Amino acid sequence: MSAAAEARLSELDRALDVQESSPELADELFAVADLLGGQVSLRNALADPTVPDDRRRELADGLFGARVGAAAAAVVSAAASLRWGSASGLVAAIDRQGVRALFAHALASRTLDAVEDELFRFTRTVIAHTALRQALDDRSAPVAVRQALVDDLLAGKANPDTVALARRVVARAAVSFEATAESYLGLAAAIRQRAVATVTVARPLTDEHKQRLQAVIERQLGRQVSLQVVVDPTVLGGARVQVGDEVIEGTVVGRLAAATKQLTQ
Repeated sequence: MSAAAEARLSELDRALDVQESSPELADELFAVADLLGGQVSLRNALADPTVPDDRRRELADGLFGARVGAAAAAVVSAAASLRWGSASGLVAAIDRQGVRALFAHALASRTLDAVEDELFRFTRTVIAHTALRQALDDRSAPVAVRQALVDDLLAGKANPDTVALARRVVARAAVSFEATAESYLGLAAAIRQRAVATVTVARPLTDEHKQRLQAVIERQLGRQVSLQVVVDPTVLGGARVQVGDEVIEGTVVGRLAAATKQLTQ
């Protein structure tokens, strides 16, 4: 992502961060994103770089000011005043703020840890079950049907913010449920200004081991991380840690593979 694009996202983040986040705010931002996603001429008008920024803001205010709450209207207005390079970029930026609103609400409710962990674990469950993954990624099935499947699996078993996020992943997944959910987890980490460290181990870790491992990783990386643990019986020992594109290989299998590679060079 270019520095200019990051600057635009940061500016829009600030527009959301001064609002009081709530599930209702997220729902309104998702509704705006969906409306724009289905109306080519409308989203093109709001993202037209040949139109002055203040005119695009006025257009957004006229279209949505009386149709959504003040907080959502302020975010959409700010989004329309920025230059995203494409109409789809505008839609994605508004949708992103809806996701951030849910995570910010969880943070304010002191449930962010639970929401982040539940979404992570549900994503791993989807990945591990081929039929479920295919069902959620099936673009020929209506979104409502796939969201109903999410409800059946999570309703009453997860935080409402987690359910809302999983439902939104289904609605917005451009590549796959997995890829979109992981991008959402990245936003959760950013909300608390932490990187996401995915740790693969052979057996479940105790809370004490998690804390110790997190401290070691943070010392090595020089920044805070949000720890997500994946249990994989094929790991013979140690742990494999991935933070973004950076991999810290500490498993027995990884060490054997590295040793073999050195011997064959």
